[in-house]
Amino acid sequence: MKEDTLPKLLMRNYERWGDKQVAMRKKDLGMWNEYTWQDCYEKVKYFSLGLTSLGLEYGDKIAILGDNDPEWVWTAFAAQAVGGIPTGIYPDMAPPEVKYITEHSDAKFVVARDQEAVDKVIEVKDELPRIERLIYWDPQGLISYREPYLMSFEEVLELGIKYEQTHQGSFEQKITQGSGNDFCFLYYTSGTTGLPKASLRTHWSMISATEALYKSSPTCEKDDQVSFVTSAWFGEAVTGSVPHLATGLTLNFPERPDTVQEDTREIAPEVLVYGPRQWEDIISTIKLKISDAAFVKRLAFTLLLPVGYKSAELRLNNERSNPFWELLHKTADLVIFRPIRDWFGLSNLWFPLTGSAFLSPDTYRFLMAMGIGLRQAYGGTEAGFSTGHPMDDLMPESVGPPLQGVDIRISDTREILHRSNGLFTGYYKDAESTDKALSAGWFYSGDAGHVNEDGHLIYHDRIPDLGELANGSKYAPVYIESRLKFSPFVREVIVVGGKEREYVSAIINIDFDNVAKWAESCRITYTTFVDLSQKEEVSEIVLADINKLNKLLPETSRVKKFVLLHKEFDPDEQELTRTRKLRRKHMEGQYAELISAIYAGKDEAPIIADVKYRDGRTGTVSTSLKIRSVGEG
Repeated sequence: MKEDTLPKLLMRNYERWGDKQVAMRKKDLGMWNEYTWQDCYEKVKYFSLGLTSLGLEYGDKIAILGDNDPEWVWTAFAAQAVGGIPTGIYPDMAPPEVKYITEHSDAKFVVARDQEAVDKVIEVKDELPRIERLIYWDPQGLISYREPYLMSFEEVLELGIKYEQTHQGSFEQKITQGSGNDFCFLYYTSGTTGLPKASLRTHWSMISATEALYKSSPTCEKDDQVSFVTSAWFGEAVTGSVPHLATGLTLNFPERPDTVQEDTREIAPEVLVYGPRQWEDIISTIKLKISDAAFVKRLAFTLLLPVGYKSAELRLNNERSNPFWELLHKTADLVIFRPIRDWFGLSNLWFPLTGSAFLSPDTYRFLMAMGIGLRQAYGGTEAGFSTGHPMDDLMPESVGPPLQGVDIRISDTREILHRSNGLFTGYYKDAESTDKALSAGWFYSGDAGHVNEDGHLIYHDRIPDLGELANGSKYAPVYIESRLKFSPFVREVIVVGGKEREYVSAIINIDFDNVAKWAESCRITYTTFVDLSQKEEVSEIVLADINKLNKLLPETSRVKKFVLLHKEFDPDEQELTRTRKLRRKHMEGQYAELISAIYAGKDEAPIIADVKYRDGRTGTVSTSLKIRSVGEG
């Protein structure tokens, strides 16, 4: 049997390893529960048969809403086994967004994690007549619910067991009849420029996209990976659930989103996929812990960090160090870097990967100094992963050379074009957008970049987001933003400019946790996020980092003014996508009055804000955001 579908790979692994190999782990109440390949196969089989008995047919859509759990993955595999097409809903989506995805995808069933997810669906259920069943896998809080369309995961499994009694072999038969050209998933794009579009994926395109990335660094059934990036995102599939089937690596699911770091430390995985924000958070935590450490530890870190940087540069340049530097680096690693890696659960890590957004070269080099040879990959929901760093060809400024079987071309307008077996088929119910995106086998990404003399792709920005000032000077917002986020005191930032403006400015979110700890260590009192963000002392520490950045930028593209925002950017307010990418156009509209005040030469801008006090009380305040100028310090 040709293993050209995901369920066929599952069947192969079940036949190969059965109950002799752990396929998944899920932490619950502090304990890691293990599931063998036999356990997973049987869950998928009986859930699939249960769905069939409820009326799921070939081509039907099933929406999945919830944080990563084994049941999320089993549901997707179960639907695919009988020709169904799953689609993911981001767990933090509001009910109107849940309605949009469910309605647009024509979902017949919704499988939700818990009471919170179920409530979101129930709130909009009357507007979704196509939905026949709402199935949940965590029953806590749902015992009293009496909706006739509501049932538990376990009830569906029981239906599947009964269904098999009169339909022996039907599950296996449907798997063998499946084709690599069958549609296997609807992945919704991040929606940075409008409503999310649904990318249609075949089994073979998913397998090809995964093979392209992992052929350069083969994983195996002995490797562990922590799965916490939402399964609704295409990137999780090609770095998590699909490699799990293709290579046999073990997926480990944290207990909760807020225990990811602790649970990762316990697993100490060999493979780990973090977005740039997570890697930046690690660096911020390292810097903060070092600043709070005893004098001897701070001194050791200060003295030995340059050794790490030296070792990183030698590796980047493919140069060997002399015996003295090798001994010095081993000492530094033993004393400082290895304990830091251990604290984050990165001691066994050999395949650290990042993607989805721009990563600052400063961040990259710092991680390499810590002994983490981070590998960047580039692609998208439509293209899959197209480029990535081999282990022996790392480059901080690039996103790697094209992967095996992938062609990259740069158009006359600097647009990055992709061609491979890992491309999507088209956008669901959107032929016009499909025709614009696909032409003669090439995917037009809308991203700008170039290929350097080493064959590496250098990513610039989204083409619509490349900036030009009134004087004709060019600037790269993403580059400036990523460099500023290297600061431990900055969480998010949006750079503002444009053809009608003379200079670049920045609207900044402080990293509340880090700034709060810094303020307390300096005995600076505050009451709320709003209050802390407008402290003069806080503006001074952020200004110092802006000045450092400005020295690296051309005079014409330096940040001249900045505002510390009174709150964090929020996906629920459409400021960020669910993968935490900036919705730049939306935000420039949302903060139009603030931006006008910046360029009108004002010193402050009035706002009315909802606040939460440190004792848990909430309220509304009227205040002003200070607009600060940047000198040449």
